[in-house]
Amino acid sequence: MQLQLSPELQAFREEMRTFFTTQVPQEIRDKVAARRHPTKQDFVTTQQILNAANLAVPHWPVQYGGRDWTPLQRHIWREEMQLAKVPEPLAFNTSMIGPVLAQFGNEEQKDRFLAKTANLDIWWCQGFSEPDAGSDLASLRTTAVQDGDEWVVNGQKTWTTMGQHADWIFCLARTDPTAEKKQRGISMLVFPMDTPGVTLRPIELLDGGFEVNEVFFEDVRVPSENLIGEVNKGWDQAKFLLGNERVGIARVGGIKGMLALAKELARETHYNGRPLLEDPRYASRIAEIENELVALELTALRVVANSADGKPHPASSVLKLKGSVLQQEVTELIVDIAGPLSVASFAEEGSDVPDWARVAAPEYLNYRKVSIYGGSNEVQRVIISGTILGL
Repeated sequence: MQLQLSPELQAFREEMRTFFTTQVPQEIRDKVAARRHPTKQDFVTTQQILNAANLAVPHWPVQYGGRDWTPLQRHIWREEMQLAKVPEPLAFNTSMIGPVLAQFGNEEQKDRFLAKTANLDIWWCQGFSEPDAGSDLASLRTTAVQDGDEWVVNGQKTWTTMGQHADWIFCLARTDPTAEKKQRGISMLVFPMDTPGVTLRPIELLDGGFEVNEVFFEDVRVPSENLIGEVNKGWDQAKFLLGNERVGIARVGGIKGMLALAKELARETHYNGRPLLEDPRYASRIAEIENELVALELTALRVVANSADGKPHPASSVLKLKGSVLQQEVTELIVDIAGPLSVASFAEEGSDVPDWARVAAPEYLNYRKVSIYGGSNEVQRVIISGTILGL
């Protein structure tokens, strides 16, 4: 099954494909295609190229750099970017704090932050999860106490992705500990990562990388003008932000690219004298993922098409849930194709182990995270049962 595009949309797809494959440096795209982590400069270079062409934040309001595109155009834009192996615009900037500022920020905050956020002149990180408040985010214990025209922040955040690169953090803190419901009494503050009292400590992951961090706040003084929206209404902003994040997590184009790679590798890898692609077990797994991917893509289109006023459709939880599962299934498939070669994940450059096999196991381990971040899949099932199924 394939989506049939109108001549206008097909021309739009070709326009996006040509831009992504000719304007973004080949060496950056080659790094992504080899499943290696882009550097900070790779992200900055790419996003600034996209932003100069007004292609970094097409989903934002037009007055802040967005494009008046249809949902299907936005889908094609993201899919072609992923297929071209272009590092996507930094999600913390473009899908999280940017839309929140556009929706909840005052005019001074919009003028101060939005242009720099779109151009990655400011690198943002997310201060949400805590050691005892991950999926149950409303249980967060980081506090912000007003002292004159400042807030004094104390507490800890964890799993702060790419926080080592960040200039600013958007942080949820409890501003009213007496609120009857734990979802109330929470506010969102933004402040520089080099503010006195902020300490960042890296966390080593299963794949040996240092992608995430712990962040500690000790009497961090934040000016009152850095409060986003109304005091004690941060939970509304958090729900809005997480809904946008879950839509992007589906990564339809990314899964298509990974699956195409898996099929190519299965065609080139032989077992008992024949390609693995001819093995009924591998062929069946690939076909099943392909079928699920078509369903995911149609759901993604339905979610985007039915999102009103920038507010994500409740089915974004379905995208998050199924998209993360399919990403994990494809990485597991590639590990199985590599077979014993996958244990040579830390083999030195120049060894007989092909590069794709060396990165197979680290990538598989790294992708365990996608069923956790953005709200764990267990929590998504609860949201789906209540908001969609009415159970």
